[in-house]
Amino acid sequence: MSTVSTLEAVCADAWPPQVSRRLGEWRLRAAGGYTGRANSALAAGDPGMPTEQALKHVVTFADEHGIPPYAQVIVGSHWERELAEHGWAVNAAHPKGAESAVLHSPLRTGSATAKVDNEPPEGWWELAVGGSATEAQRHVLTRGPNVGFASVRRADRIVGIARGCVVGDWLHIAVVEVHPDYRRQGIATALLAGLNLWSPTTRGRVLQVATDNHPAWRLYLRHGYRESHRYRYWIPPAN
Repeated sequence: MSTVSTLEAVCADAWPPQVSRRLGEWRLRAAGGYTGRANSALAAGDPGMPTEQALKHVVTFADEHGIPPYAQVIVGSHWERELAEHGWAVNAAHPKGAESAVLHSPLRTGSATAKVDNEPPEGWWELAVGGSATEAQRHVLTRGPNVGFASVRRADRIVGIARGCVVGDWLHIAVVEVHPDYRRQGIATALLAGLNLWSPTTRGRVLQVATDNHPAWRLYLRHGYRESHRYRYWIPPAN
């Protein structure tokens, strides 16, 4: 497998939807509308049928599960051309930005003040989703091959969180959040280091970040991350 294919598979396995269906090598996913990654068709590889038919399956699956039809497509792949020819367009209004990047890095070790638990500790969900988690949010964030929940406390209060999921030889990192009152104090760095120590046998790290999230980009570049590729969400033409 190419690096792009490997990383896409890792990211998909680390972010499990409530419902998943294979369409050849494509993955149709639904999770109550929580995140684009868990509520879209990963259009990578061969769907095993003509493009027009595959896209009809994407729309039907989305309708069945009450979510908008989205296709997650690697930037520069032939699927972008295929979808454009069938009237689909990039979803410029996506709430997390029209384009995201997949970054990766070799595993690094070092000291860390973050704690990593097997279950979300009290206060973790508040930063992750802004309050009590829905069933879909709990499913996506607590399921996976091997999941760890990192947190940093100040005065018995969780002020920073992150989620790690080990998939094969890779550590997938997501939900890196720091309370606004505690930013620029090295907490995100402590979270990344904590997850590194939690998964010492993995050979690399991977994460996904919106291309317009400049503070996050600066953080990850400082920690040795480099871009593998980018993806965008595509939507069908209006009826």
